[in-house]
Amino acid sequence: MGSVIKKRRKRMSKKKHRKQLRKTRHQRRNKK
Repeated sequence: MGSVIKKRRKRMSKKKHRKQLRKTRHQRRNKK
């Protein structure tokens, strides 16, 4: 059970990073 939760946490962290990258890209466009 513990190993499965750790794998899920790793996947969630990757998805969170992708969302942050998308937000930064939109901010750069708005600055221009």
